Amino acid sequence: MLLSNHSNVQYEAGCDEAGRGCLAGPVYAAAVVFPRGYQNAKIDDSKKLNHEQREELCKIIEQDAISFSVGKCTHTEIDKINILNASFKAMHKAINKLTIKPDYIIVDGNRFKPYKKIGFSCIIKGDGKYVSIAAASILAKVYRDRYMFRMAKKFPGYAWETNKGYPTLAHREAIKQLGTTLIHRKTFQLLKAEQLDLFNKKR
Repeated sequence: MLLSNHSNVQYEAGCDEAGRGCLAGPVYAAAVVFPRGYQNAKIDDSKKLNHEQREELCKIIEQDAISFSVGKCTHTEIDKINILNASFKAMHKAINKLTIKPDYIIVDGNRFKPYKKIGFSCIIKGDGKYVSIAAASILAKVYRDRYMFRMAKKFPGYAWETNKGYPTLAHREAIKQLGTTLIHRKTFQLLKAEQLDLFNKKR
């Protein structure tokens, strides 16, 4: 069972993101505020859950949370301000959309940009330690996956329905064969060095 709270405040928001390592699409972030002491044995780090479990838990989280929200930064914003800053910005967007102002913020990872002078803690592997961060990881993952499923229909051939935009062999092979789409992150290394050599020779 994950821990309910990190601080002693009334409204503690857990934050996490999804899609930092992808080659295409936005980075999503979520913020979740549960009632103090809230526990749910099924909620865990989104990476430990399958698609069906995440979708089921997404409904439970949205029902049980005092407040929840999801923010994103587009591929264009990522290319402009880099993925780390875009992740922070997406988290800030999510926190800003909460219907209540949190008294404290806990964030998965080891870095965060302060938000409106609200105290915060960065917790390495926090999505496997605190229920609110785990819940945020689930919401961010579910919302991003839904977006990539839609984009897979709009831009077929990249296997986004399975790889969600991550740098799998199939994704990179598709980029080599089909080129990039409007939502690929142009500042990312889209092809490996040996693929890039072959790609350039064909041009």
